[in-house]
Amino acid sequence: MNNAMCVLNSRKRSVRPFRAEFVAMIIFAFATPAHAAPCANLANLKLPNTTITSAQDVAAGPFIPPGGGPASGLATPAFCRVTMEIKPAKDSDIKVEVWLPLMGWNGKYLSQGNGGFAGSISYPSLAGAVKAGYAAASTDTGHAAGPTNAAWALGHPDRIVDFGYRAIHEMTIKAKAVIKAFYGDDAKRSYFSSCSNGGRQALMEAQRFPDDYDGIIAGAPANFFTHLLTAGAWDLQATQSDPASYIPPAKIPALSAAVLKACDTLDGVADGLINDPRGCHFDPASLLCKEGDANSCLTASQVAALKKLYAGPANSKGEKIFPGRAVGGEEGPGGWATWITGSAPGTSLTFQFTTNFFPNMVFDDPKWDFKTFNFDSGVKTADEKQARDLNATDPNLKAFEKRGGKLIIYHGWDDPAISAYNTIDYYNSVVAAMGAKETNSFVRLFMAPGMQHCFGGPGPNSFGQLGPGTALPDAQHSIFVAMEDWVEKGTAPERVVATKYVNGMNPTQGVKMTRPLCAFPKVAQYKGSGDTNDEANFVCAEKKP
Repeated sequence: MNNAMCVLNSRKRSVRPFRAEFVAMIIFAFATPAHAAPCANLANLKLPNTTITSAQDVAAGPFIPPGGGPASGLATPAFCRVTMEIKPAKDSDIKVEVWLPLMGWNGKYLSQGNGGFAGSISYPSLAGAVKAGYAAASTDTGHAAGPTNAAWALGHPDRIVDFGYRAIHEMTIKAKAVIKAFYGDDAKRSYFSSCSNGGRQALMEAQRFPDDYDGIIAGAPANFFTHLLTAGAWDLQATQSDPASYIPPAKIPALSAAVLKACDTLDGVADGLINDPRGCHFDPASLLCKEGDANSCLTASQVAALKKLYAGPANSKGEKIFPGRAVGGEEGPGGWATWITGSAPGTSLTFQFTTNFFPNMVFDDPKWDFKTFNFDSGVKTADEKQARDLNATDPNLKAFEKRGGKLIIYHGWDDPAISAYNTIDYYNSVVAAMGAKETNSFVRLFMAPGMQHCFGGPGPNSFGQLGPGTALPDAQHSIFVAMEDWVEKGTAPERVVATKYVNGMNPTQGVKMTRPLCAFPKVAQYKGSGDTNDEANFVCAEKKP
């Protein structure tokens, strides 16, 4: 026994120096810069139609965006910051930033898109990416403006093309060149993830530039852009052409309660959510005031307006232009009071986007009035002028599939900004064009009950999605991690877990509910026993008739 202990102790003493030396080697390896060239040298890099305006190391710590005051939440590791201007056309002026971790680069490139009409570089996106070890890029898409402002487009067709598709592609090509020059090697994998207009950009990349990204996540895509904004004109005419038709925000709680009363329990669970609005047959007339106007009911004019909102726009022949809004999500922050009614007529986000798009991108008339819009000639003009540059509706993704690309699409059923039915329509068009089996080999669609536009809403709305301006999440059940596993390990996602936190999207105060998001056309189905707030008690199953 004593001899054995002596031998063991001798072995321990001989191993300790080796372990210490090994740990020292690991620390040295991670502390050694991973790049092949100094950051400043990138200022001399020659790229087509591109001027690199600066290339400099940024020390670890809080990063303060240009022109901004102290910005909390943008603490970053040390990185190489490259700024550039790209001018592929005479009137182009695309600003791009590429951020490259000085140490610990994971060998990948990540890009996120822009919400609304774009107009700014997303520093939170860049910061989140480099903190997670990715090289990253962001662009303003060729103009500087707020996300609801399209005045920059008036008289600038080149800049509309840049916004539509060219800026993201140019950014991607140039960012990859910068990555190779800095690290001495290509990025092993490239990813794009974004929501809303960023979701449109994502689908545009898959359709037009299939070689740009290995994995693409498109959230709540505004891909049928010209018809989406036509739906905005429809909604404005329905609720504001006649002042009597306007539905004030004070009536939204009653509307929401009536919808839930009609359809909440269709899935067998009373949870304040509509699991699949396609099975809900809510009649707006059920809210008709019977004894005078009140916040608990709707007048006849308001009922008529509400029916139009749910039906969606159609031309004079009755042909559908864009899907109507799904029931659910009418109430709460980010709901109808934000997107549809506003605090008063003319204050909603739908009003702002619609009255910026048509005057500046379609009719070239700053005095354009939504009340005069014609749903025959107007939508025809919008398509003739901007469908090619702005719409990402091509169902033929064969080139993207052939090169091994993977596409994940998601949409919140309660989205008041973009009808979730539009995303299902696009997915079904891909299936029709390519076949169900082939589509399933590289595309997944996840519908999120109770989620509003990209985030928020009464249901589980956090599943690691990356929206415009958001940092890379650190989530166990992340749709972004699911994408990486699909691209890098061949594991196709069939189920993603979504979380509803007690306090918005802040996990520090605990979890309120979890629920699986199922690969479409499957839906989450309660097993019949157990806590309905626990995703483990649900299975993904074919939708019941």
